[in-house]
Amino acid sequence: MKRLFGLLLAGIVVFAVVASGCISPGGETKVTVTFLSTQLNPPEERAFVQEELLKGFTDETGIDVNFVPIAYTDLITRLEGEQQTGKVTIDVIGDLHGGLDYMAAKGWLEDLGGMPKLEGRTFINTLEKYSYIRGQKVYVPWMSATYVMVVNKDAFKYLPEGLTEEDVMKGTEKWTYDALLQWAKNLKEATGQPQLGFPAGPKGLWHRFLHGYIYPSYTGYQAKKFNSPEAVEMWNYMKGLWPYVHPSSTVWDAMADPLLKGEVMIAWDHTARIKNAIETKPDQFVVVPVPRGPKGRGFIVVIAGLAIPKNAPNKEEAWKLIDYLTRPETQVKVLEKVGFFPTVEEASGKLPEGPLKILAEGVQAQASTEDALIAIIPNLGEKGGQFTSLYREAFERIVLKNEDPQAVLNELGPQMEQIFQEVGIPMP
Repeated sequence: MKRLFGLLLAGIVVFAVVASGCISPGGETKVTVTFLSTQLNPPEERAFVQEELLKGFTDETGIDVNFVPIAYTDLITRLEGEQQTGKVTIDVIGDLHGGLDYMAAKGWLEDLGGMPKLEGRTFINTLEKYSYIRGQKVYVPWMSATYVMVVNKDAFKYLPEGLTEEDVMKGTEKWTYDALLQWAKNLKEATGQPQLGFPAGPKGLWHRFLHGYIYPSYTGYQAKKFNSPEAVEMWNYMKGLWPYVHPSSTVWDAMADPLLKGEVMIAWDHTARIKNAIETKPDQFVVVPVPRGPKGRGFIVVIAGLAIPKNAPNKEEAWKLIDYLTRPETQVKVLEKVGFFPTVEEASGKLPEGPLKILAEGVQAQASTEDALIAIIPNLGEKGGQFTSLYREAFERIVLKNEDPQAVLNELGPQMEQIFQEVGIPMP
């Protein structure tokens, strides 16, 4: 009787453990991967991740995922505490490049160089380069966002001599800012009005073009050579270009409507802000890399990566999740649902014909250019507004009010240096 009671009790305990999820019905311990992410946190994006994206992973592998949306400062506090106590509960971290760089500098992240190869995908070269920090493979590129140029196909009729449509589409060495100037001249002469447009309005992202695109292309840096001779050359170029820029650019905050209304034939903006033009008239527009300058082809990339903390409790399962999240078909799903762009080349082949493919191929072409100078938006906290306002002030005074470039830059340069000194990070 006692033996029968003991067996019954043991059975109840096993059933309770299985029901609790600690042991699968097959007798194997069930694993839950804890995934902390500063990305995909808004309610709609979070619902997609939990109800669709990660459900597919669990259905395939039997591994549960505890997705924890978290602010960057809270993530740092938690990770630091776990690393100090040695009681690590986090398996995977999703964050932007700057945050992962900081964590790696603190020694909190695994070197992923020895992990199994992720088959069936080729990471975009420029993104892959950034995932290696101080000689270690710190993260796997996960998602990206950027700013691009959109061209109305009719504009290709007016290309300057020596520049082909293929040069523009692929971002060859012939697609330069000087070529853009000549193209803009041709368009104005042919149509009677400026056909190049920028979102230089109060809420436009014009400052991103200045610090992340044209400055690196001419000086090699975003801020380090803010008042250099190369910067003066760049501002003189901008003064020469501006007569061929649509005058309404200074009030436009986004470029989709001007493109759709036929007010401009070439425009620069964030992918999210020109997406509607591509969706509305996918046969009329193409997305192309930006031009190059004397130092290369400067452009901003927002890179989100996936990392594994040191002493993560479920390293093998964490790698399986990273494998799943970076598959081409998974990346396409993320693009379709939340608008972040793939980091693997094969993803474009998985996209159906249409607007998203036009956007994705343009973004990939830009990121894959050999002369790419990737700019990462500096993490300046509350000083970010002061940083961008200096570029806007320089533009307004030099280009719109025709002040002397060197005099303006000499006045604003010390203010730029002070921002970075106060935050305590090097000038990019």
